[in-house]
Formats: sequence, C-alpha cells, structure tokens
Amino acid sequence: MSTQPQPKAPAGQAQSATPWASVEAMFNKQKSYFASDATKSYEWRVDQLNRLGRMLKENYQRFADASCKDFKTASQENAFEVSASIATAEYAKSQVKEWMKPVEAPLPKFLAASGHKGMVYREPYGVTLIICPFNGPLLLSLRPAIAALSAGNPCILKLSEALLATDELLQELIQKYFEPESLSAVLGSRETVTNLLKLPFDFIFLTGSVAVGKVVMRAAAEYVTPVLLELGGQNPAIVDETANIPDAAKKIVWGAMAWGGQWCTSPGYAVVHDSVAAAFVAECKKAVVELYGADPKSNPDYSRVISPAAVNRLASLIDPAKVVYGGKSDAAVRYLDPTILYPISWSDKIMEDEIFGPLLPILTYSDIGALIAKIKSMPKPLAGYVFSRDQKAIDRVLQSVSFGGGAVNQTNVFLFIESMPYGGVGTAGIGNYYGKYGFDSLTHAKSVLISPPDVAIDHLYPPYTKEKVQALNQWFDY
Repeated sequence: MSTQPQPKAPAGQAQSATPWASVEAMFNKQKSYFASDATKSYEWRVDQLNRLGRMLKENYQRFADASCKDFKTASQENAFEVSASIATAEYAKSQVKEWMKPVEAPLPKFLAASGHKGMVYREPYGVTLIICPFNGPLLLSLRPAIAALSAGNPCILKLSEALLATDELLQELIQKYFEPESLSAVLGSRETVTNLLKLPFDFIFLTGSVAVGKVVMRAAAEYVTPVLLELGGQNPAIVDETANIPDAAKKIVWGAMAWGGQWCTSPGYAVVHDSVAAAFVAECKKAVVELYGADPKSNPDYSRVISPAAVNRLASLIDPAKVVYGGKSDAAVRYLDPTILYPISWSDKIMEDEIFGPLLPILTYSDIGALIAKIKSMPKPLAGYVFSRDQKAIDRVLQSVSFGGGAVNQTNVFLFIESMPYGGVGTAGIGNYYGKYGFDSLTHAKSVLISPPDVAIDHLYPPYTKEKVQALNQWFDY
C-alpha cells in the first residue's frame, strides 16, 4: 500500500461519518456476541461466507460499476475486484472445516507411551478492526474480512473515505446481508480512526501507509492487541543482460501502469543492466502503445488516479528532462500519462519514496553485487522482481534480497494466488494472509497437553533424587 497519505473524498462530495454512538454500540454488540461463542462454530463461519458470496453475486454489476466510477475504468480490473472476492470466499468455504481441525503435535517418547496427547487448537482472537485502503475497493476490504470471518472473528470495516461509490454500496449491502454483530462497516475521517483505535479490539488488520502503521502499532500497544500490517515500499524490478527484453519490458510496464499504478506490489522502478538499457527503454515505450494506445486518456482500459491531489503529487515527481514517454497530466479528470523516465539516478526525487502511480523510473547497473548491496541498504520492499535466464543470478537475488513476495520473469500477479501467503517484512509490513495463512494469522494457536486421568509424571514431584533429576532428560527425546 502507498506510503503516501490516504486520499480524501473530493471537496463537496464527502460522505457522512458514521455517528460515534453507533460505532460504540456496534463494537459492544460484537464483543457480547463473540463472548457467547456463537462465532466459533463451523456453521456460523460458512453462513458468513455464504452471505458475502450472495452479496457479491447478486450485486455483481453494481459493484463493478462502483469500482469503475471510483477509479478503475478498466473492465478487467473492476470485474476482477468482484470475481476475485467471490473466489476468495468460495475457497475459504471449501477449506475452513479442515483448517479448524485440531492438529496433534509430536510429544517426547515417554509422554506418548504413557497415553498423553498434544493438541493445537486454532482459537479466534475476537472482534477485529479492518482498516481498508482505497486501491483495492473490494479486494483489500473483503479479503481481510473473509480471513477474519473464516477464523471465527466478527469484524468492523473502516472504509476508505476516497471511494465514494464503493463505500455507499458497501454500507447499503452489508446492512442488508449481514447481522451487525457479525460484520459492520463505518465511514469517517482520521478522527474516526483515532477513536476506533482507542477501543479494545482483539485484533487490528491494516492495509495502509507506513506512517499509519506506526500509529496503529502505538495504539495497539495500549491493549497489547495483535496486528497484521500490510504496508508498502519502493519495489525493484531487476533486469539482467540475459533477460528476454521485450517480455520483461511489457510485463514491467503493465505492472507499473495497471490500476493507474496504484498497486502496493507495482514495480517502483526498473533497474537494468547497462548493456541492455537502451533496448529495454525502447521496448517499454513500445509496450505502452501496445497496451494503452497512442491516446491513453481516451482509453478506458487505462484506469484513473484516485484524486486530483494524487495527480498533482505524482506530477511533481516528474523531471521533464528525463521523460522518454508520457509526462502529461490533467488533475481535474484524475489523469496522468503512463510515464517512462530515463536515465534516473538513486538520488533523484522520484526515488525517495513509494511512487504509487503510473510512473516507471529506469536506472542502470553494471555489477549485480553492488546493486544488491544498494537495494539492501534501503527499506525492505513489499515486492521484488527479477528478470533473467541465468538461474545463478536469480538464486543470488532471491537469497540475498529481502522482500515480502514477488516473482521471477513476471510482476504483480503472485498476489492473485490464494494458496500462497501475502505480506510484507520490515517497514513493508508485519504478518501475512490469504487462504490458510490468513486463517492462521487471525487465530491463536492454543496448545493443550491431554493427560490420562490416572497417569502421573512422578519425577516432577519432590523429593528430588538423583534418578528423578536424570529422568528430566526424557523430555528431550522425541
């Protein structure tokens, strides 16, 4: 997610914040409901997932249209928001019974021989606050909710105030399809988030900026509340001299420009071996035209930036002397050209922070070891990509460079895969989710040793003889 401030609703269009008294009542109702143990059953979890699936399927076009109105004009992008959320719920529903089963743990041999069993139970944390970003109108609000609900946690979604159409629809339909003690949604500005963080939630899930992540961690410390933080970073795409240059250029350009460049996993920059840099730049320019045509502004397959303020921020990062393609903007209609910048140096302004927009800076390198050292000196990125045919070079990058997740000879789409964990490291985040990984993150692993009622471990009790002390070694023999 962007390290930039969360965009606000356009002036004159801001939606009404949820009254605070209603938010407190909602929270207290969920607390009481969780205490009743109703959410811990398999039946409750499947019911919530069914409700979510029905909400999306029965309102598919309304959700796609809302996402398009907010900023995702590309039909594939706004449809994917809905279809991927449905698929996530269906996958969780098909697996949750297995996920819920206690797992038997290996025990020291003497304990197993005497009839003991070690069991690990997955226990829901409780009422969960999910703070949603703008860039995945459904995916980055409902996917965390699916993880929470499948794990047995009622939750409150704090919706992004930048998504006027999607917020309005979610508020309408969540009330229609869900009981408020199971899933609720609230609207509001920074003050609402500040007040929410004063409540003793049992778990907090944030997708947002590093700055907001720090605020959440400080607030969570007051109640020692566990958190899952999906943040961001400046994601590298390394292209070495053995790479398929046309293929790499097209994939990196698409990764940097899709969603209006507003993916948390977008390539933040391409760093290319100097022997192939000129060819790579030429292929990038060609790829922009192939993907979005000669006039991207009139092409609905090229999505908009979330707000005029975001366009102005992005435009301020562009050095006109280094624009090799694009560079024009129109803040009033939330448009920014898909823009290629070359040659860029590490000290340029655009390299100071996560870009979060359709700009692709291109740097060069000559020595892979020096490049790796440079990347390692920077904050850890959420994503990392390497384009190469040299397996030794690929292995070196993957082994040495720390990042949340990524791909070899591909960008972005690793986060479509439900069976692999998604999450950051360092300033890019804490924890991960998707599928079983999300279920595990939103539950506590509760270990229970089960002893037969008539079996004692005599060497634990005084008086302590030499034989009893020596018997302690049995605890280390598995």
